[in-house]
Amino acid sequence: MASAIEHEIKDPRLAGVTITDAKVTGDLHDATLYYTVMGPTLDDEPDYTGVAAALEKATGVLRTKVGAGTGVRFTPTLAFVRDTVPDAAHHMEELLARTRAADEDLARVREGAKHAGDADPYRVSGAEETDGLADGADTEDASDDYRA
Repeated sequence: MASAIEHEIKDPRLAGVTITDAKVTGDLHDATLYYTVMGPTLDDEPDYTGVAAALEKATGVLRTKVGAGTGVRFTPTLAFVRDTVPDAAHHMEELLARTRAADEDLARVREGAKHAGDADPYRVSGAEETDGLADGADTEDASDDYRA
């Protein structure tokens, strides 16, 4: 399919079209072809409507090529769907870049920061370790209360 679009269909609107995936139903009656489009330059937006129209126009020729190439009894109908995965991946990369920049800004702000109070407000200097019981309570007496 990709080579037929590239070499046999002479529509200039199909320049820069790449077939990224093809899904065929189990009964081979329908095929969905996913495609991406590159613009003339990296900064130019591709002509998505022109490409969709050119693929629609070339569907009959492409279906004939599929039928001849596969040798199946029924040639599947072709549906073309623009693959948005590269666009979504680009958007995710932009979001990650913004997040990294925000993290770097936060790290810069945090660099010289100090806690508002003591680093450990619950530490009491000079206090001895206790067993968690009230002062003067006997460990054996406390455990006897729970046995009853």
